[in-house]
Amino acid sequence: MLTIADIMTAEVQVIDRLATVADAIVQMQTHGVRSLIVDRPATDLPFGVLTERDIVYKVFARNLEPDRVRVQDIMRQPCIALEPHISLREAALAMSDAGIQRAPVMQSGELLGIVSVTDLVMKGYVASTLLPS
Repeated sequence: MLTIADIMTAEVQVIDRLATVADAIVQMQTHGVRSLIVDRPATDLPFGVLTERDIVYKVFARNLEPDRVRVQDIMRQPCIALEPHISLREAALAMSDAGIQRAPVMQSGELLGIVSVTDLVMKGYVASTLLPS
């Protein structure tokens, strides 16, 4: 059985919540990613997520200046976190129930990676078809 650990992206781009949206855009462009995990101010607090959709809907559509808006003002928080050992089906259900497309993968409070619905479709399906039956 495939787990989230098998398909997650381990190299996660993290941004400080006090960074500007302009900083986030540059980081997304530089690393070719569509979302960033927003660092938490303390280990007992949840991470946040900033997506390109958040930027478009909450900054560009409202004609705000990206260099004047802080990441913490538009990020989604708290975000659900998935554990690396759960199945792809469990992850799909959790993401569907929460209405999200990306989630950090965490174990014992440590950020291990990120998984998206694209990962579930593109990596999960292909990997499952290669498994011996």
